[in-house]
Amino acid sequence: MSPLAIGESPDPGLRITSSGQGSHSPPEAQYGRPVRQNPRMLGRARFTCTLLASLVLTAPTRAEPMAAALIAVDRDDDDGDRRPDAEQQLVPTAPELLGLKVPAAARSTPVELPPSLRLLVDGRALTPGARVPPGAQRIELQALRPGSHDLRLFGQSLRVSAVEVRALDGAGKAIDLARSHASLQRTPPDRLGDDPLADLDDPDALRFLVIGTADDLPTTVDVLSLAPSGEVMDRLADVALGHVSCPTDIVPTLVCGSTRPIRAVVDDIDRSHPVIADRSLKTRLGGALVVAAPGGGKLQMIRVGGPRASAVGPIERYRARLRVHLVRARAGGRPPVGADDADAANLIRGEVERANMLWGACGISFGSPDDLDIRVVDPPRAHLLALGCDHGLPASGGEIRFRVDGREISVRVNAGMKPAAAARVVAAAVNAAGFSARVSDNATIAAAAHGASDVLIRRAGGALSLLEPPATGRVSTDRTLTACLGAVDLEDGLQHFGDIDAIAGTVEERALIKAHDDGDPSTIDVFIVPSFAGGGRIGESFIHADGGAIRNTIIEDRAGLRADRASFTLAHELGHVLLDDPGHPDDFGADTPTRLMDADAANPSAYGPRRLLISECERAVRQSGPSAPVPLLLPWPLAPLGREP
Repeated sequence: MSPLAIGESPDPGLRITSSGQGSHSPPEAQYGRPVRQNPRMLGRARFTCTLLASLVLTAPTRAEPMAAALIAVDRDDDDGDRRPDAEQQLVPTAPELLGLKVPAAARSTPVELPPSLRLLVDGRALTPGARVPPGAQRIELQALRPGSHDLRLFGQSLRVSAVEVRALDGAGKAIDLARSHASLQRTPPDRLGDDPLADLDDPDALRFLVIGTADDLPTTVDVLSLAPSGEVMDRLADVALGHVSCPTDIVPTLVCGSTRPIRAVVDDIDRSHPVIADRSLKTRLGGALVVAAPGGGKLQMIRVGGPRASAVGPIERYRARLRVHLVRARAGGRPPVGADDADAANLIRGEVERANMLWGACGISFGSPDDLDIRVVDPPRAHLLALGCDHGLPASGGEIRFRVDGREISVRVNAGMKPAAAARVVAAAVNAAGFSARVSDNATIAAAAHGASDVLIRRAGGALSLLEPPATGRVSTDRTLTACLGAVDLEDGLQHFGDIDAIAGTVEERALIKAHDDGDPSTIDVFIVPSFAGGGRIGESFIHADGGAIRNTIIEDRAGLRADRASFTLAHELGHVLLDDPGHPDDFGADTPTRLMDADAANPSAYGPRRLLISECERAVRQSGPSAPVPLLLPWPLAPLGREP
């Protein structure tokens, strides 16, 4: 708000000059039914011009009224410390404060204000009866409660009116603008009842209640959505305020107006649905909803977080880290998606942003797509030797023979050796030959006697070695203990797991994923491949609960990206990882195609697979949050708008 200039003349008659006059249209009807309107709320259009215009006080004639200003009760949180600004000892400057230009000669006057207002000097509340100290840079009025007051301030007469903005949930409960938050919509579009201002069974939508004197209350407000950067994302202009009963703590001289329930949605599909288009805003986790004067300045805001109420408590915001590998079909070839590497990176950023949108309903983010760790890589050379392959039978006695970077290695395995023991004998021989070998034991699949064990071989400098069959003969001469070289050939698609070997993955999948293991289980690795072999699959995931060597890993092919918002492939597979659950809700119960975790839904409308239940949000925090054995989700406190780390 522009500063209000306090003149040096003691004449109490002052006037405000404004650059424009506000105007309002009658509130629109809701599906043909008029919104309740209180005739007392149609009084003054002064709300717009005094709150938003550049305010200048000049010395008038004695016949003119005293200067007047309208401000908002300052109960939100502009500095991100989760405390209402009206309760802080040091208050940041904000649009809802009335800045005053006070000449030095007038500052010697003691300041006395009613309890519903306080004077801030350089952001600190001035003690009642004290004087403004010399050298003060910022002098501002802050409203603590709604109402109107005639003041004598710095030798001048001034009428200060204040309106209060409150947020109400579906049950009509007040939501603290600073200590709590708005939440993203988790339910499909639905019509309001006969009374659009009544309580409703919606855990996320908010009504905004405006409280003030009948003369000061506007007929409409604007509601804006701000991104975490502070930039405006969306706006609902001229949202009608319908008359409602005031809360019991409001004095009878004030009146109240309410918006209809406002939905914070994630994309234009929800935003433009005709049932809710006039009360929906595109929003982002970590952003804010702002109630503003019609066509102008901010009144109050509330930040956007996860669900406000859950079995694990309020969920504000968590962040998981992704590492994305875009795997070419062949060495030096084109990336699996897009025209070139840069285009491929942009496409995967869009896929991660879609995952951010949906999981934001649970207060979960995967960070800014611009900060994503993306690598375009060649398919790894054959560097893995799998002992036991899939069936994991113990040895009968024989030799394991193969070449490492052209050097042949032969290892004797004794009868009765299980794959894990044989792998360690092989690794010792490889290390003795001057290479670096590491053993990775896999879980026992459904059709196996024991789990297979992989020997991962690198050169002394860390680069992958090249494994080849022996010059003559088979890799394994043992009649029961098989040995397979893990080669990755994506020209015919990636050989994917089935129900039997899902906990371990195929040898080709293991060779691909283990080549890029960073040793950090708290990072979710995402591999984008050209295609899966055989068709019919667009994404899969490896989860912690299966107990396999590969965990918290996702593979998606170009068809998954092409499905876009019909399937939300990456968001769905991330759900398996975060929920630590391989199943789908329609595997065990009724088919609900609006749920993100539905097995087979493909629908790009607002009723497609995009919704998350509160129980799924709770499970994600329990299974992958800070108290999990391997935390994937770490708290990400809301920072002040525009100052996101």
